[in-house]
Amino acid sequence: MIILGDDSQRVKDRDAQEYNIRAARAVAEAVRSTLGPKGMDKMLVDSMGDVTITNDGVTILKEMDIDNPTAEMIIEVAETQENEAGDGTTTAVAIAGELLKNAEDLLEQDIHPTAVIKGFHLASEKAREEISNIAESVDPDDEELLKKVAETSMTGKGTELNKDVLAQLVVDAVRQVTVEAHDGSHVVDLENVKLETQTGRSASESELLTGAVIDKDPVHDNMPTEAEDANILLLNEAIEVEEASADTNVSIDSPDQLQQFLDQEEKQLKKKVQQIEDSGADVVFCQKGIDDLAQHYLAKQGILAVRRVKKSDIKFLKNVVGGSIVSDLDSLEASDLGHGSVSRDDEDELFYVEGDDAHGVTILLRGSTDHVVDELERGIQDALDVVSTTVSDGRVVAGGGAIEVELASRLRDYADSVSGREQLAVEAFADALELVPRVLAENAGLDSIDTLVDLRAAHEDGQVRAGLNVFTGDVVDTFDAGVVEPAHSKEQAISSATEAANLVLKIDDIIAAGDLSTKGDDDEGGAPGGMGGMGGMGGMGGAM
Repeated sequence: MIILGDDSQRVKDRDAQEYNIRAARAVAEAVRSTLGPKGMDKMLVDSMGDVTITNDGVTILKEMDIDNPTAEMIIEVAETQENEAGDGTTTAVAIAGELLKNAEDLLEQDIHPTAVIKGFHLASEKAREEISNIAESVDPDDEELLKKVAETSMTGKGTELNKDVLAQLVVDAVRQVTVEAHDGSHVVDLENVKLETQTGRSASESELLTGAVIDKDPVHDNMPTEAEDANILLLNEAIEVEEASADTNVSIDSPDQLQQFLDQEEKQLKKKVQQIEDSGADVVFCQKGIDDLAQHYLAKQGILAVRRVKKSDIKFLKNVVGGSIVSDLDSLEASDLGHGSVSRDDEDELFYVEGDDAHGVTILLRGSTDHVVDELERGIQDALDVVSTTVSDGRVVAGGGAIEVELASRLRDYADSVSGREQLAVEAFADALELVPRVLAENAGLDSIDTLVDLRAAHEDGQVRAGLNVFTGDVVDTFDAGVVEPAHSKEQAISSATEAANLVLKIDDIIAAGDLSTKGDDDEGGAPGGMGGMGGMGGMGGAM
């Protein structure tokens, strides 16, 4: 017996499954139109009126105001895909939605969810196995192929006009932070790659710098702005007068007493500056504030100082120049200092910091407006993740829907060997994979059915790498055409989508303490029993 409160609700069996499937599909359909080079963008407006324009799947899903528990499970698919593979978030979510759509058809034929779940699991395992068979190995030194991977990832994300330049920057950056492990594998440390942005100039003027870029000014006009072979102090302590830890009131009877207080403050600041000078530091990057008087003393000693440097920049500088981040000047020693060169670009108002043995590189992205730069940054970040995954994993596959159509064909052959009702689930899984070329065609304004027929015919003829050229509408060898994707990204997308779909299918009872959504019973697409609406997604259909 389940005892529920007066305002609680319960949805069971098929009603619960329909509710969950509808919620998951709504999320998938929200991002489908962004897939591929011809995908459309979404404008997201938050409660403060800030606008984000993007077609990056995970960004869209994170920014959307969603309060439906099932929808949030699908968003986790996108986040997992982003964390594990760096790209392919829209593909993963779209496949999850299509799997659930096909599962709903099977449920209507009175096939038990357990059989569907088992069939999907079998199909997922087989698909990942076939990806390994189809994938081609890539040499980490094959710059041209890595560039194709980067360009494929960036296409459709506002980078088309300058994708050659930007892809080259990405590949160069990844190669500079790649090391070979003892077992011969390659490890890419993206912690040593920093992205900095600037508005007002063309994206073609973006550049890769060995070292760090600090977007700050010297704290004093009389300070030097350049230092070769410098000792660099990274400081996480304010160069200011230390305040008393308790509230105190001091009565002053004469100007002399006031002067004594001022002299004491000055003495404190002089001591701090003297400690910096005694350590041999030529440059100070301070995460906190620097008092005006301390600025004067530092300038007098010829020491370059920069204040209010971001915590992330200080950490990155540690990778570039070495040394330690100092939190207490009283314990400062010469061994805590890093070493490198600092130069100033007066036009851009930036400091360039290069280490003697720099482990960090900076991609300085430029764009005409803030919105352009933000979308460029998302595209470049995805490309960095994808190229690093390719270098680490060492396998690539043809894009443009080629891998999905080939997997669907092989899964249909595999289904013949599966007994029981699971066979239907394997075939439904194969149909779901073909969503990718269909959506690519739709988003390019092409006929999705004709495209799919042509692709199936090409693959039946043994053209494993036949995919869609969305610009011409032709079926081509997409690998040779330069549309190349990491095999790991495809494996992860299929794995995440399958697990999410199976998780949703396994639920047959929803018990809520109150209404699951913020919308009323008549909300379109609502669930039975008053659990309707998509919560925060209620108005999503109109907003997209």
